[in-house]
Amino acid sequence: MEWFQALTTLALGGLFGGILAFSALFAPLVFTKLPMEQAGPFIRAVFPWYYLYVIVFGFLSAIFAGLAAAGFWVLSSSAIVALASVYTRQVLMLQINELRDRELAGDVAAGAEFKSKHRLSVIINSVQLLLAGAALVCWAWN
Repeated sequence: MEWFQALTTLALGGLFGGILAFSALFAPLVFTKLPMEQAGPFIRAVFPWYYLYVIVFGFLSAIFAGLAAAGFWVLSSSAIVALASVYTRQVLMLQINELRDRELAGDVAAGAEFKSKHRLSVIINSVQLLLAGAALVCWAWN
C-alpha cells in the first residue's frame, strides 16, 4: 500500500506540475521569444505531446489513487483530467488546427470559430489545472 501511496503522490505531482509548467511558463515563452511564423508551427507540433503527457499522468494518477484507496475525489478528478485531454487532443485540437489554417488562408468566418474553439481549449486546460491541483491538495491532506 505504501508503494501505491508514493506512486499516487508522484503521478499527481507530475500531472499538476506538467500542466502548470506548460501553461504558465512554456507556452507563453514560446510566443514571446520566437517570431510568430515560428512560434505557431512549433507550438502546434508540441501540443500533441503535451496532451499525451496529461493523458498518461492523469490515468496513472487515477489508477494509483484507486490502488492506494485515495478516495473518490482524487480518483475521479484525475480521470476527468485525462479524459478531457483525450477529447482535446483527438477532437478539439484537430478542429482548431483546421480552422487556423483556413483563417490564415483568408477565411474570416473560420477565424471567428478558431477564436471560439481556442477559448474552449484554454478553459478546459484551466479546469484541468484546477482539478489536478485540487486532487493533489486532497491527497496531501489524506
